Amino acid sequence: MPLDTAALARFLSAVHPYDALSEEALTALLPRFESRLYFAGDEIYSLGCDLEGLYLIHEGQVEIRDENDVPVSLLGRRNSFGERGLLRDGQSVTSARAIEDCLLVILPRDAFHALLDQEDAARRFFDRKRAAKPQKADLATSRVETLMAPAPLTCPPQTTVKEAAQIMHSRHISSVCILEGTELLGIATIRDLSGKVVGGAMPFDTPIKDIMTPDPVTLSPSDIGSDVLHMMMERRIGHVPVTEAGKLVGIVTQTDLTRFQAVSSAELVSEIAHAHTAEAMAEVTARIPQLLLQLVAGGNRHEVVTRLITDIADTATRRLLALAEEQFGPPPVPYLWLACGSQGRQEQTGVSDQDNCLLIDDAVTDDQMPYFAKMAEFVCAGLDTCGYVFCPGDMMATNPRWCQPVRVWRDYFRSWINKPSPEAQMLASVMFDLRPIGGTVGLFADLQETTLEAASKNSIFVAHMLSNSLKHTPPLGLLRGFATIRSGEHKNQLDLKHNGVVPVVDLGRIYALQGKLAEANTRARLEGAMAAGVLSQTGGQDLLDAYDLIAETRLEHQAEQVKSGQAPDNYLAPADLSDFERSHLRDAFVVVKSLQSAVGHGKGMLG
Repeated sequence: MPLDTAALARFLSAVHPYDALSEEALTALLPRFESRLYFAGDEIYSLGCDLEGLYLIHEGQVEIRDENDVPVSLLGRRNSFGERGLLRDGQSVTSARAIEDCLLVILPRDAFHALLDQEDAARRFFDRKRAAKPQKADLATSRVETLMAPAPLTCPPQTTVKEAAQIMHSRHISSVCILEGTELLGIATIRDLSGKVVGGAMPFDTPIKDIMTPDPVTLSPSDIGSDVLHMMMERRIGHVPVTEAGKLVGIVTQTDLTRFQAVSSAELVSEIAHAHTAEAMAEVTARIPQLLLQLVAGGNRHEVVTRLITDIADTATRRLLALAEEQFGPPPVPYLWLACGSQGRQEQTGVSDQDNCLLIDDAVTDDQMPYFAKMAEFVCAGLDTCGYVFCPGDMMATNPRWCQPVRVWRDYFRSWINKPSPEAQMLASVMFDLRPIGGTVGLFADLQETTLEAASKNSIFVAHMLSNSLKHTPPLGLLRGFATIRSGEHKNQLDLKHNGVVPVVDLGRIYALQGKLAEANTRARLEGAMAAGVLSQTGGQDLLDAYDLIAETRLEHQAEQVKSGQAPDNYLAPADLSDFERSHLRDAFVVVKSLQSAVGHGKGMLG
């Protein structure tokens, strides 16, 4: 039966974004809603029809199907649908059917658009486009949580100054926080030890509480860098504990501030370019997680962050190639080192292995090939030392298969295209992401052009590549939920790499193949596909928005891990997201699945 006004008000007060409206705004909106009953099997709307408004489920379940009649969502109570079409031209881009008796409430089209115009909360919730972001992280305005070192060194008040000094020395840390249980009693620094203990001739068994600075000033994680700067300058201190809800959660030192200001991609690139050993480079690449944190905290777009981080890997590779030539002598014939995988696409994050290969001039002789084998061993080992671990699938120049003259590479691609076996599909997918890093770039130009031309003309190969691109699917579950990992170390988590960004990467590669596009970067491929007419403007923009949200969610997750002292990974628990974030992320996955469905049905474009 239809909802009365009181029941509708109670329902909407528990549904976002209506729960964020003022009482006056919600009261004014209530009369615009219409409640309607649909029985199991009833069509709510069909593909391409004029939408009468935004639909919101009060009771029951609704199945949403894409333009190829493939189910993409099973929605339940408090889920809304129809907004994508309303935000375009008012026509539905999906179809909707009740799969059990449903009670829906409908906000008419004009009321929906008025709501977006008048209420920021509604506009943020329904607008899937990312907001513009600043391009530079600034110390003065960065939050303390991005500056602090988590898990500071602590000790109880009865610890002797000798024990405290030994711990600080072994950890290469200049201060220790004194805790009584969880209560912060004070802080002691190297200056206290040298000035009060050594300078004051105090015995080494003096309790640390006797020399500490009691009740130190503190800041919270939500304070900003200028607060730290002002406090240090005013009080002439070099260490500021960070507390949250009365508990010690970190510490900011002058060294942290200096490091924050110093960590930039340009600085790391410069240091690597002048390093003389892989070990020296490793000391620089160890700062990449901090760079990632700083770039994300500064609001940089995901493609900017990954491009800057990839630049560091490119520089390390070129420096190792130069060192190899210094050690083994000049190359006997021209060569070209190429990267594939995330480095090839310029999409590296805080987690990267190495994928690379060597193209050698056809003039090379058998007795000259050992030179390039030694070079490959040297460079790949150096990259591993720098943290770019060896590829588990052995897609590296150290594998003789991937260290060959150009003529052999030409045969490889010709064979993969003419006989698209499962292995050929996999290898072609990897090798279509090749990007020159160091050496004679001309060795690749003709090979890339002729390969793209031949591949795009072979319909059987394209069909196999299409099929291969659909193996990674977005993690969509029933009832507006996610299909999380079912067991193992990452149980109940999402894999934001293989089920998040990789499906979009695979689609981008297909569009590049269809459009004969030379770009390797995923976002550049999507934009190029739109410009070439391979991907429609509306479908392409939807996919770009979805990709941006998924990629930025992944980077923000890694930045949070770095901030808390963990090694970054690609696994995110949906429970760590707000309802708002989960809703947007799932909608992004629905868009990706719709594009996969379009490709799977032989349609390059989504209208």
